[in-house]
Amino acid sequence: MLVSYTEENYLKAIFALSRLYNDQEVSTNQISEHLKNKAASVTDMLKRLADKKLIDYKPYKGVKLTDKGKKTAVKVIRKHRLWEVFLVEKLNFKWDEVHDIAEQLEHIDSDKLIEKLDDFLGKPKADPHGDPIPDASGKFGVQKSVALSDASKRSALIVTGVSDHSTEFLQFLSNSGISLGNQLKIEEYNDYDRSITVKINNKRSLFLSHKAASNILVEIK
Repeated sequence: MLVSYTEENYLKAIFALSRLYNDQEVSTNQISEHLKNKAASVTDMLKRLADKKLIDYKPYKGVKLTDKGKKTAVKVIRKHRLWEVFLVEKLNFKWDEVHDIAEQLEHIDSDKLIEKLDDFLGKPKADPHGDPIPDASGKFGVQKSVALSDASKRSALIVTGVSDHSTEFLQFLSNSGISLGNQLKIEEYNDYDRSITVKINNKRSLFLSHKAASNILVEIK
């Protein structure tokens, strides 16, 4: 059964939203907002995906991926994140430059190519933004990250990822000297606006708004 690029994008979006809402059914409006498509267009696509047995869909009651739909979505996510690793590690792209390119590469339909790419890259566990890469069987590794805004002031922290993948935010982090693997320590916490000051790699201090801190993921050491 052939699945179009657009259909794959819808499945990937439904998968992401379902994880965001703890595997609950996803509404048409949520999909419309996520993909920035009109509700009528979303409804038409959901009917097509239901006809292909990729989703369970009942009007006004939400959407859930079938096993087949979930398998397809995870496969696309695996390809996307492996290509991002390749672009950053082998072609020296910056982490804020790779998303749109990987969006195109993720639709290449060759299992052999992806498994060779995985081997070539040393079977990475996460992409350049810290998102876990599912293995060939579709299993995701366990994440132990928390938002920097929720971390304790006394804890030693390691930057493991971001929850905002926008170009603007990634460029902000790069310009601020924050990248994956950095050691952070919260030096000051402001109760009024929940902003914080952190020390990066025990060298320089940086002020972060609550919004910025809530989008930086860290592991507590």
